[in-house]
Amino acid sequence: MKTILTTGSNGLLGQKLTEKILIEGRLKLIATSKGANRYPVKDGYHYAEMDILNPAQVKQVIKKYKPDAIIHTAAMTNVDTCEANKVLCHQLNVDAVQTLISLCAEHSIQLVHLSTDFVFDGADGPYREEDTVNPVSYYGESKVWAEDLVKQSTSPWAIIRTILVYGITNDMSRSNIVLWAKGALEKASPIHVVNDQWRMPTLAEDLAEACILAVEKNAQGIYHISGKDYMSIADLVRKVADYWSLDKSLIQEVSSASLNQTAKRPVKTGFVLDKAINDLGYQPHSFEEGMAVLAQQMKTVF
Repeated sequence: MKTILTTGSNGLLGQKLTEKILIEGRLKLIATSKGANRYPVKDGYHYAEMDILNPAQVKQVIKKYKPDAIIHTAAMTNVDTCEANKVLCHQLNVDAVQTLISLCAEHSIQLVHLSTDFVFDGADGPYREEDTVNPVSYYGESKVWAEDLVKQSTSPWAIIRTILVYGITNDMSRSNIVLWAKGALEKASPIHVVNDQWRMPTLAEDLAEACILAVEKNAQGIYHISGKDYMSIADLVRKVADYWSLDKSLIQEVSSASLNQTAKRPVKTGFVLDKAINDLGYQPHSFEEGMAVLAQQMKTVF
């Protein structure tokens, strides 16, 4: 049985990886994150505090546990924060990746690295793995630089790009578009939603499964992982309203330009999923199915 080490285990994807690995028993887990462990179950795996900006600590943890693979989920992902604080973004999204790559090469560890649809400019989505990257934000640039470093690694590697991840855990450090829309509409708050961006929202459980499959199948190369449904952000929010029987008249469609956001967003991303489906056996949920998963979990989370 392979041992995997996850970074960012307190985040949404990190917690879903912990949950899935504990339930299915397919892998041994070393969960790592900055600060104390926030996952409610503490047994059946090891947890180690690990700040990815502290190379000495990262080296110590990896040397101690000697994992077969690292699933690297930790990153700065707030697009506007990355634009406003480029130094910290580079440290978290590029320098920390170089630290992991060096240690993976030294100890012959497979690296599964998480990336994003924001490596593309959004002019011609949905995208295949081999399509040319052209980021329009500093966040996207930082993820391209990290991908380039990973591709040069001498140890086995896989890059998993994903889109607009949604899900729920007992201890959410931040929201995501589905929970935000549901929460605002339940409070009868009018919300502004862009109608000129298109995405394929990804259930966190699906992304976790893809990461595990990449480890189990010794995947090498780039894989596109998302949900199966392509929609505008406005349509996504309307689907949330429909599913939970909320008032759609509160949804006010606006253009991206009207929001005056710090960072530019790609217009149309989306992925062609054929490679992941054929090579990994990836089977994504539809958006309706994903919301049903959330609805079921909400009965126990709250």
